[in-house]
Amino acid sequence: MIKFEEALKLVNSVNFSLATVRVDINQSLGHVLAEDVFSDIQMPPFNKSAVDGYACRNSDLKNTLEVIEVIPAGVSPTKSVGPNQCSKIMTGAPVPIGADSVIMVEDVEEISEKKIRYLKDDVKDNICYIGEDLKEGEKVLEKGTPIQPQHIAVMATAGAVSPLVYKKVRVAVISTGDELVEPHFKPASSQIRNSNAYQLVAQVNKIGAIPEYIGIAKDTEESTREMLLKAFENNDVVLLTGGVSMGDYDYVPQVLNEMGIKLQFKSIAVQPGRPTVFGIKNNQFIFGLPGNPVSSFVQFELLVKPLIYRLSGYAFKPPKIGLPMGVDYRRKKSGRLSWLPVEINAKGEVIPLEYHGSAHINALVNARGLIAIPVGETELKKGTIVDVRQI
Repeated sequence: MIKFEEALKLVNSVNFSLATVRVDINQSLGHVLAEDVFSDIQMPPFNKSAVDGYACRNSDLKNTLEVIEVIPAGVSPTKSVGPNQCSKIMTGAPVPIGADSVIMVEDVEEISEKKIRYLKDDVKDNICYIGEDLKEGEKVLEKGTPIQPQHIAVMATAGAVSPLVYKKVRVAVISTGDELVEPHFKPASSQIRNSNAYQLVAQVNKIGAIPEYIGIAKDTEESTREMLLKAFENNDVVLLTGGVSMGDYDYVPQVLNEMGIKLQFKSIAVQPGRPTVFGIKNNQFIFGLPGNPVSSFVQFELLVKPLIYRLSGYAFKPPKIGLPMGVDYRRKKSGRLSWLPVEINAKGEVIPLEYHGSAHINALVNARGLIAIPVGETELKKGTIVDVRQI
C-alpha cells in the first residue's frame, strides 16, 4: 500500500500525449489545442459605433445638427461629418470620418426629418476603436487550452477555422462480477445492477474523452482476459471496476501480469478507494478501480481524470475553493487520507453529506465537491477553512 500522494505522483509522471490532428472548428469542442492561436485581423477592424444614435463632433453638441446620411451595420459611410453635421448610425456600423462621438438616439430630439438637437450636456464617445480588442498577430489562445464554446468564438474571430488539436483519449470501461446485471434487468435476490460502468462512461464523456463500454466480465480468468484484450484493442485507457481486491475470485492482477502490464501500484492508503490498481504497457494505461460506486467515482476524479487530461495535452489543475465548515465533523479512524462528499449551503458553508460508506452512491446526488481529511486528523471544527475540490 502506498500513500495517495505517491500514487498521484506516479500518475502525473506519465510524460506522453496523443498525436495531433487538424479538425474543423465545429468539431473542436472538447479537444485540447496543440498550438497557440494568433489573430489574423485586428478587432474591431474599424472604428465602430457601440450604440444606435448619431455620429457627430463633440464640439458641436450644443448646436442643432444636420443629418447627412444613415449608416446601417455592414455598410461603409459615404460622407464625412463636417461642422454642425451628423450621420444617423446603427450599432456596429463604421463611424464616419470627422465624427469623434456617437450620441444615443434616446438622448436626441428630432426637430425635423433632417435636424436634431442633443438633450444632454456631455457624452461618452460610444466608439469601439480599431484594434482595441485584438491586434493582428496577437496570441488569443494558448497551446494546452481545453476548447470550450467561448474559445470557439475566439477562434472564429481570429480565423482559426482548422485548429491543431490533440486527439481525444479513447477509454474502455469494463465491470466485473457474476452478481452484476445491466440496469434494464430487475436483479434477482443475489444480484445487483451495474451502476459503475454507466457512471464511468458519463464521467469520461464529461471531460471530453471517448468512452467504449465493453461489458461485464464474469468471475473467471478466461472472461477477464477476453474482456481486457478487447478493451486494449482500440483504446488508450482501460477502466475496470471490481476484481482488484484479495477475494478468491479476483483474477485481475494475475491476468494483468500475464498480459505484460507493469503495475505501478496495487493499493492506496486512501478512503474510499484503497484497492485501486494502476498499470502501464507501452503507451496504454489501465486503472483497476474498486467495485463500490462511490470509490470508483472518487478515484476517477482523483487519479483517472488527471491521466486522461495529460494524454489530451492538458495540464490539469483541480478546481478548488476555500470555504468554512458549517458544522463540526468527526471521524473514528484516522489512519488513511479520507475524501468526503460535501454540499455548500446558502451561507457558503461546507456541510458533509450523510454518507454510509463506499456503496452509498446516493450520497453523491447533492455533492458539490470533495474535501480531504489528512491522516491523523479526526475532526474538523465549524468555521475551519477547507479546500473544496469541485466535481
